[in-house]
Amino acid sequence: MRIQIKAIPNAARSEIVVQEDGSLKIKVQNPPEDGKANKAILRLIAKHYRVPPKNVKIVSGEKSHQKIVEVFGLQNSNPSSQ
Repeated sequence: MRIQIKAIPNAARSEIVVQEDGSLKIKVQNPPEDGKANKAILRLIAKHYRVPPKNVKIVSGEKSHQKIVEVFGLQNSNPSSQ
């Protein structure tokens, strides 16, 4: 499954906010240096969808606030609706 996200590094706390259009706004405390924010985003998405971190990858937008992330190995349940 591909998900459009807006990344917000250097946030006060790490969290995922589901937008009305189905995209995600992901806030992480990590700075956008040496891929630290991207790694934190991938870990947070993996936790949200209950998949191993290796099942989440950035498809596009590696150095942008707007990213497309692909999540592999999802079950039929959707944690955002629980």
